[in-house]
Amino acid sequence: MFQNRNTQDAEKQAQQTPEQLLTPPASLWRTTLKRFRRRLSGRLGLAIVAFVFLVAIFAPILAPYSPTEQLIGKENVKIREKPCIHLLGCPADKPQHWMGLDGNGRDNLSRIIYGAQISLMVGFFTVGISLFLGVLLGAIAGYWGGWLDNVIMRLMDVILGFPYLLLAIALVSISETRSIQNAMLAIAIVTMPSYARVIRASVLSVKEMDYVAASRALGASKLRILLTRVLPNAITPLIVLASMNVAGAILDAAALSFLGMGAQEPMPEWGQMLSRERAQVLSAPHGIFFPGLAIMITTLGFTLLGDGLRDALDPQLND
Repeated sequence: MFQNRNTQDAEKQAQQTPEQLLTPPASLWRTTLKRFRRRLSGRLGLAIVAFVFLVAIFAPILAPYSPTEQLIGKENVKIREKPCIHLLGCPADKPQHWMGLDGNGRDNLSRIIYGAQISLMVGFFTVGISLFLGVLLGAIAGYWGGWLDNVIMRLMDVILGFPYLLLAIALVSISETRSIQNAMLAIAIVTMPSYARVIRASVLSVKEMDYVAASRALGASKLRILLTRVLPNAITPLIVLASMNVAGAILDAAALSFLGMGAQEPMPEWGQMLSRERAQVLSAPHGIFFPGLAIMITTLGFTLLGDGLRDALDPQLND
């Protein structure tokens, strides 16, 4: 197989013109971007993620009401008012609410728009914390090895031995208060081992490279080699994993909020909105349909984006 691959590379090089041979090769990121543009799933995921970001950024402009404002008594409406859109035949004398009202008479559209801010904050802060801790522990375990490697990886195995959502519930229950911050910390802890294991395997491979041996022969310290030679070349697999785990973090935070262990009233968090309206699924289905749809679209966007990045960064899929 390797001989055939080398023969193909030699034939391609022989067919190149002198100008092509003298042209410096494109950078890794430029090549990855070119490959990413050819992936329909990646482009679709990027478009969805960009849309959610724009909604979150311009929430004060897009939302017709405050997410905590109760409209009962201010408008001629009732709690759990069904969606009213004038263009679709809703009477013009009734106030327009595109996604209806919730059980407290608050505008669902405004709450879902502001919920995008909370979901993105949860996704990126959770992944950021778990990524930092996982990279730190996994890099130390992979580069130094020995008893330190055994201790760190056995700790990661213990965390992986528990169902992650049950472990997150247990960690939140230990704290005195139930809040979105505690939920984010719990999710970060239970997802940390996946980053540690990936970065450890990558570090074990990279540290045997010739340029690392050359730095070691020149007298560079272990910490300097790890930070300047090993980690920059071992971090690529984590890009795909982190992009996909943002979707997982949003789902986990919504699940904890649904169980009453995450965001609390009156915070407009999508999982908390589902929990509050779940008993009215037959009489007021719009109360759970629109928050569920927002969660589905957001997680789908990050999942497709992660798939596109994985395909773009995998050389075996881009021959």
